[in-house]
Amino acid sequence: MTAVEEYQRWWPWLSALHAGALAPGETWRATVRPPLPYVVRFAITIEEVDTPSLVTARIDGDIAGSARMEVSEDGSGSEVRLVSALSPRNRLLRSVAVFARPLVAYGHDWVLDAGFRQFSSRGLRGD
Repeated sequence: MTAVEEYQRWWPWLSALHAGALAPGETWRATVRPPLPYVVRFAITIEEVDTPSLVTARIDGDIAGSARMEVSEDGSGSEVRLVSALSPRNRLLRSVAVFARPLVAYGHDWVLDAGFRQFSSRGLRGD
């Protein structure tokens, strides 16, 4: 989770990331390219970090809201829970969200699902 320099390698759809450490007060800038004809640009301000169990952040840009990631022990492994409350702020994304909601939901779910699979196969194995 703290190997910020590896994020773009783990997640190829993260087309740009300007990030320092995973630490409270840090603001990262990100660009995500879902498998759809648009990009999403936003800033992530890290609010709370309790390594390795908790990260909370504020999101602002094309999307805005909050996100929380919790990691807990689960028998012989770990359970990761991501909870976010995000909404589009960019005019184009708001329009797409109104008129093509299933498409936006697909892009959002694809990024989260692909991100989880890629982190599990690359980040957790140390690749």
